[in-house]
Amino acid sequence: MMLNYRLEIQNDDIFQIVVLTGILFAFLASFIVYFVVLYRNRQLKNQREQEQLQASFRQELLKTQIEVQDQTLDHISTEIHDNITQVLSFVKLSLANVASTADGEKKSKINEARELVAQTITDLRDLSKSLSLEQINSLGLVKTIEKEAERVNKSGLLEVIIIKNGQAYSLGQQRELVLFRIFQETLNNTLKHANAKHLKIILQYHPDLFNLTLEDDGSGFSVKMIDNKLGSGLKNIENRASLIGGTANIVSAPHKGCCTKISLDPLKTQFYTDGGTHPDRIS
Repeated sequence: MMLNYRLEIQNDDIFQIVVLTGILFAFLASFIVYFVVLYRNRQLKNQREQEQLQASFRQELLKTQIEVQDQTLDHISTEIHDNITQVLSFVKLSLANVASTADGEKKSKINEARELVAQTITDLRDLSKSLSLEQINSLGLVKTIEKEAERVNKSGLLEVIIIKNGQAYSLGQQRELVLFRIFQETLNNTLKHANAKHLKIILQYHPDLFNLTLEDDGSGFSVKMIDNKLGSGLKNIENRASLIGGTANIVSAPHKGCCTKISLDPLKTQFYTDGGTHPDRIS
């Protein structure tokens, strides 16, 4: 009788152990399934976010290309109207008066007209080259900014000073295009709104950091008081810097000018890599 009682107790214990073990395994299996599903959902979420970011970048890049082309066409239109047309008109009038000019002065007038025509041809050739975005790709960011600065200095509207620190390296065509557009937008804001006399451009090339700084001595502005148009422009600069893996820091105050600084990691590669030269492969 006692033996049967003990066997029943042992059987109950074994049954309880089996049940508890089954519950434990079921719990572990449920936890593993939950973890796998959660991990997969996070992967899908990250993938969707990456796809959305890539789509935003492609859209912003296309917008940037169009804006750079529009800005270039505006510049070409102004150059043709203000410079080339006037020069050619002067040449036309000068040659029209050659017949009535004294013999001793005819050769001098003709030579002067030939020199002006030759300079106009050179200017037109330079303008035709600037029509293409390939200028940025072929010359690189530094040279393209230098050419733009030369044009502004020639106009006399603003004195642009360029300072380059470190050995320049390629940041990739897409990122350099976006950076050039940020430079264009900042330059236009300076010309239109800042009433500045000087604009300092600093390009800093470090192995693990690139900085583009644009600093003017204009009237400046209060961040709280800027209008919607200027505010959206500044926000646009920040968004574009973010899309190429960088940050934008814009500091200004009334009567104290404005400083825009774009910083990015040249080694950081995402979907915008397009054959850029990393600092460890500087040519």
